[in-house]
Amino acid sequence: MSSRWLVLVAVLVVVISFFAFDLQQYFTLEYLKSSQAELTGRLEQNPLEFAAMFFLGYVAVTALSLPGAAIMTLAAGALFGLIWGVVLVSFASTIGATLAMLLARFVFREHVKARFEKQISRIDEGIDREGAFYLFTLRLVPLFPFFAINLAMGLTKISVPVFFVVSQVGMLAGTVVYVNAGTQLADIEALGDVASFGLIASFTLLGVFPLIAKKIVDIIRARRVYRDFSRPAVFDRDVVVIGAGSGGLVAALIVATVKGKVTLIEKNKMGGDCLNTGCVPSKSLIRSAKLAADIQRGPALGFKAMQPEFDFKEVMDRVHRIIATIEPHDSVERFQGLGVDVRLGEGVVRSPFEVEVNGEVITTRNIIVATGAEPFVPPIEGIEQVDYLTSDNLWSLRDLPDRLIVLGGGPIGSELAQSFSRFGSRVTQVEALAQILPREDPEIAGMMMTSFASDGVDVRVNHMAEAVESANGEHCLVVRNRETEAVDRIPFDKMLVAVGRRANATGIGLDALGVEIRGNGTIAVDDYLRTNIPNIFAIGDAAGPYQFTHTASHMAWYAAVNALFGDVWKFAVDYSVIPWATFTSPEVARVGLSETEAAEQGISVQVTTFDVSELDRALADEEAHGVVKVLTPPGKDRILGVTIVADHAGDLLAEFVLAMKHGLGLNKILGTIHVYPTLAEMNKFAASEWRKANKPDRLLELVGRYHSWRRGEGPVPFEAPAPADVSADHG
Repeated sequence: MSSRWLVLVAVLVVVISFFAFDLQQYFTLEYLKSSQAELTGRLEQNPLEFAAMFFLGYVAVTALSLPGAAIMTLAAGALFGLIWGVVLVSFASTIGATLAMLLARFVFREHVKARFEKQISRIDEGIDREGAFYLFTLRLVPLFPFFAINLAMGLTKISVPVFFVVSQVGMLAGTVVYVNAGTQLADIEALGDVASFGLIASFTLLGVFPLIAKKIVDIIRARRVYRDFSRPAVFDRDVVVIGAGSGGLVAALIVATVKGKVTLIEKNKMGGDCLNTGCVPSKSLIRSAKLAADIQRGPALGFKAMQPEFDFKEVMDRVHRIIATIEPHDSVERFQGLGVDVRLGEGVVRSPFEVEVNGEVITTRNIIVATGAEPFVPPIEGIEQVDYLTSDNLWSLRDLPDRLIVLGGGPIGSELAQSFSRFGSRVTQVEALAQILPREDPEIAGMMMTSFASDGVDVRVNHMAEAVESANGEHCLVVRNRETEAVDRIPFDKMLVAVGRRANATGIGLDALGVEIRGNGTIAVDDYLRTNIPNIFAIGDAAGPYQFTHTASHMAWYAAVNALFGDVWKFAVDYSVIPWATFTSPEVARVGLSETEAAEQGISVQVTTFDVSELDRALADEEAHGVVKVLTPPGKDRILGVTIVADHAGDLLAEFVLAMKHGLGLNKILGTIHVYPTLAEMNKFAASEWRKANKPDRLLELVGRYHSWRRGEGPVPFEAPAPADVSADHG
């Protein structure tokens, strides 16, 4: 038995004994009044010994969260008088509260943190910032039971000195009131005489005062931030949004929907990267590449060998046709019709209340920066000598490159490397790290490397790009193997740089205002998406931490609502369940923890997998490859993370996203009817694998004996089964 369990058992024994032996009778007002004379006599005979015993008893009652602290506080006043009573109770209660906090931390924190890692981390961040303030507020409000505060704080990482000092000061006012009441013990008929409604209301107002004080401090800080800027008496707009990508479009639409006046500024094309250079064109290209690959595997589907016939220019024309089809959804005309004032031009923030566009200065109560990101080009020697491609200018290609180098093994690089290889380019993918798709578990990346190899992609992991050499119209990339230090030169006709994206945080006036920029180049924001200038918000790729279209839209709601209504009520952005997908073939989709992340964070998990090759529909579709990988706490069905490698994995993940968001476990998925034969059944079968690994073996053994008895076979010797190995990778 671990030391935590031993401590918990010891505490439970003491608490149960307290009630079993009816010790609470000694912590009642009636007992105190009837025994006051006897207790006073003991105090007069041995004052130091009696005071020490009283002090230790008070510490024990508080540390174990037993009922009786209120009565002992009254007793302190009745026996020791106001001054010494306050001294004894103040220190005893604080020491006891600190011990209770430490006890809760020792017994429960690691267990709770393992179950609620993200939530506890966010609470700890808040404690780091303002823990002392909120603890002080709670101590002043008697509506919050002190023992509950002690236990709750044990689940955080608040420091012991801070907890001790703040508790001592915060509980002092209540201590004085109760000890003083104890000096008039004869006049007290019930605890309600001390803790009257009026007194509790007064303390509650006293507890609310720090919140009011904090609001005043926030106002003073804001005045300090804005002291060098002129605040208009009347504003042209409630919100100005800079950037008309997915985040900016959603933010502007929300403001207009709730009847706010909003201007949306875009310097390039409406729809931003997603529509024009990102999601839409890349997925259109991937679809055409998939058809080319399917045609080539005709024999597997019962056809004679075939080769796709296509003109790459027509493939790219189709990509632009899809963009043009979707454009009206994000157009100037549509958003103006929805009540958004749209300006095409470069927006520059001149002050926290002014944005200039096309020579006009617009005054606004709030600004939302949604300027997105741009491809990052690493400082490789000689790279400026070649007309390299990025995800921005790739779509101007009309000729299929014969030899293509894709620099980068992330989602963008991987999707495009596989697609161009399927069209017939000789593709070499260069990645400096030990695996492609570095955010995924190693075996997931291994599956994708196998798939890429079958499509003809030459994947070079652990290879650092060092220089570009050009001579006689030929180009080659010089790479160094980070394991062997061997140097190789890879010839190419075109090079696609896809090593990441850099936030567009400069050039719009933020630096002149002193808006804080993080080390990675993103705009620093708080939980409410405010920058260090409170009425300037940032969302999407410009702020991070996730560079996904769907997270930009998600953040847009919080920024818009907080900008409009934050003075009354504001909402902290929720990143608890963020899904994403890489649209390779097969697709890789994930939500929550990976096994690698769980190990790095010290979170104990049970890993359950289902092999897609066993799924009937996948076999029928000739797509029988991949895996569903689910992480849960050992022996529990609560979902901590899911990775799916399969055809349509991005769509299939939605069931797990819903389950995680609303607290549904694998048993709920297992109990849900899924259409046969569909790919969605793989989710149910993964849940079934978990159930098999966690079946109630002892109960099933008893059920087997019951069936034997019903068959008339007589009693069967009981053999306890060995416990399941929940640490195994497969259920």
